[in-house]
Amino acid sequence: MAKYTGANCKVCRREGCKLFLKGDRCVTGKCSIERRPTVPGQHGEASLRKKPTGYALQLREKQKVKRAYGLLEKQFKTYYLEAKRQKGATGEVMLSLLERRLDNVVYRLGFGVSRTQCRQIVNHGHITVNGKCVDVPSYQVKVGDVIAVKENAIDSKQFKDIKGSKIITPKWLEVDSNALTGKVIANPDRSDIDLNISEHLIIELYSR
Repeated sequence: MAKYTGANCKVCRREGCKLFLKGDRCVTGKCSIERRPTVPGQHGEASLRKKPTGYALQLREKQKVKRAYGLLEKQFKTYYLEAKRQKGATGEVMLSLLERRLDNVVYRLGFGVSRTQCRQIVNHGHITVNGKCVDVPSYQVKVGDVIAVKENAIDSKQFKDIKGSKIITPKWLEVDSNALTGKVIANPDRSDIDLNISEHLIIELYSR
C-alpha cells in the first residue's frame, strides 16, 4: 500500500499545528513548528499574509485530519462515506470511526509514541484483540474488546520501557500498564478528540 515517506515535521508546518507525528520530539523545543511556524517553501512567510478562501479552509482541514491519522485520500473518503450511511452527525461519526482504528487505539493506550509507530507495531503482529493476533491497522475495535501486546513481545525493549509506567488514556479506554493490556469501555464521543478539528468543514468539502 502507498504511504507518505516525506518529512513529518514539514507536514505539521504545512497544516499550521502539531499533529504529533514524531512522538516525544513534538513536546520539546526541537519541534519544528515551534522553531519555524511558517509554511514550508520559499514563499512560506508570504502565504501567512493571504486570506484563505472558503475552499482552502475546507481543504486544509481535511488534509490536517487525514495526515494526523496517517491515511491516504481514498481511505479517508471511505470513512466519510461510511459515516454518511450511519445515524448521527456525519462529522462526529467519521471521527469516531477514525478513533476506533486499531493503530489509533494502540497509540491512545500508550503502547507507542506515535500513530506511525503503532501502525508498524500492529503490522508486525505484536497486538492481539480478544486473544487473537490482528495485524490490520484499520481494524475497527468494539466496546468490550481487549487489546494486548503479545506475550512474546512484552519483554522486548520497545515495550519493556513502558511496562508499569503511568499512562493517561481517554475515558473510553482503560489500560493496565503492568500487563500491557487495554479495554474499550465505550465508544469515543466528540469530546474525546484532542486535535483541534472543525469537522463541519470536511463535510462541506465532500458535499460540494
